[in-house]
Amino acid sequence: MFKAFLAWLFGRTRTAPAAPTADAEGFAQLNRNAPLRTEASPDLSPDRLVTFLCREAVLGRNQRIAGYQFMLQEGTRARIRHSSRKVHHVYAEVLVRSLVNADIGELLGHRLAFIDVPDSFLSDPCLSLLPAKNLVLVPTAHADPGAPDCDSLRATIEALRARGFRLGVLDPDVVSEFAPLLPFADFIIAHAQGLDARHGLRLSNIALEVAPNARLVVRGLPSIDEFRFCYKLGANLFQGPFITSREDWRERELGPNTVRIGTLIARLRGDADSRELAELLKQDAALSLRLLRYINSAANALPQRVSSIENAITLLGREKLYRWLILLVCSADSHNERGGAALETALVRGRMMELLGEGRAAAERDSLFLVGLLSLIDVILQVPLDKALAPLALSPDIDAALRSSRGPLFPLLELAIACERADGEAMRTAAERAGIEPGQASECHMQALSWAMQVQD
Repeated sequence: MFKAFLAWLFGRTRTAPAAPTADAEGFAQLNRNAPLRTEASPDLSPDRLVTFLCREAVLGRNQRIAGYQFMLQEGTRARIRHSSRKVHHVYAEVLVRSLVNADIGELLGHRLAFIDVPDSFLSDPCLSLLPAKNLVLVPTAHADPGAPDCDSLRATIEALRARGFRLGVLDPDVVSEFAPLLPFADFIIAHAQGLDARHGLRLSNIALEVAPNARLVVRGLPSIDEFRFCYKLGANLFQGPFITSREDWRERELGPNTVRIGTLIARLRGDADSRELAELLKQDAALSLRLLRYINSAANALPQRVSSIENAITLLGREKLYRWLILLVCSADSHNERGGAALETALVRGRMMELLGEGRAAAERDSLFLVGLLSLIDVILQVPLDKALAPLALSPDIDAALRSSRGPLFPLLELAIACERADGEAMRTAAERAGIEPGQASECHMQALSWAMQVQD
């Protein structure tokens, strides 16, 4: 899973990040455009609107990320909630063009992208710019006149499905307007709030009788308990804050693999010599094998095969060995609910913070990456944060950012978290504290997401 990540981690050069691609420049340009105009404004063109593209992970029953719901920032959605159908169309086009400029097809790989758009927008030609095989279109109703009649909407849906798009239909007990579309539905989308056993059973019956090919998606799950309940109801896909939520893990201890790696880290940071480190590594055959496999991988292009742990440590160097061990801590004992999804979120945070640290010293960029990576270590390992961090021998600045939410590295962590929560106001405030333009933060967030998915595939 981490072969590409390790190749990047130990093979990257100490230079500034690569120049943005044409797609990234287009996305950046969209974010630099004029601020949100009122409905009365004479210019309501998508090219004159500023927005930040946000996402929420969608997990499958196997706890892995199956896709994302992409949306505009929360502040933008709140401001247009009671606006006219015309305004909703404009912002739907902004969302679509933002996804196109972010090269969403390349970004997603095998994952899905869910986007909610007005029912009358489904016939908009700009949808043809999106990669149909990855897209799930979720029509939403609007009180304004202009909604397509049932026959027209059905014909539009059939045409979209023929092109490869998939259809998500909102809970028919809540949004009855789209009940006639259920036979075409690939997904039925319910909200956790108000979803009890009786309602869940009814949705299951609807799926069996009317939408036999549809899978149930539950949004807005606040905690792992609600996730487990919906899992038992038979839901297939899950969204909500539960992915990174914390629980009472006071009685839990670190797993044996993490403890062994922590001992190595403590001795490494305690200036143990290479011979002592090699002896410790040899006590764990699996760990020794992983180290030799990495050092002999094609990414390192060594002239001859390394068979000695001592030589491997010398070739790798103490700092690279430290980063390798930190990464292993994040994956050694994380075979639990949400572990993989939390790790991907942590990787996005770390990479985003590193990108935003362009121009800083190499050591500080490394520290920024580690802060992001370790910001969810307690969720990944499902132990209290103090226990998770104790064996890692972190520098004071990293430790302060993670334990106390302070210090010179914390502002960029705060900004990364605001970006993933789709909170526009929090994002602007955090960007101002960090001395970063919100548009730059949004662009780096999407670049980091693309990177995190690539290194895990």
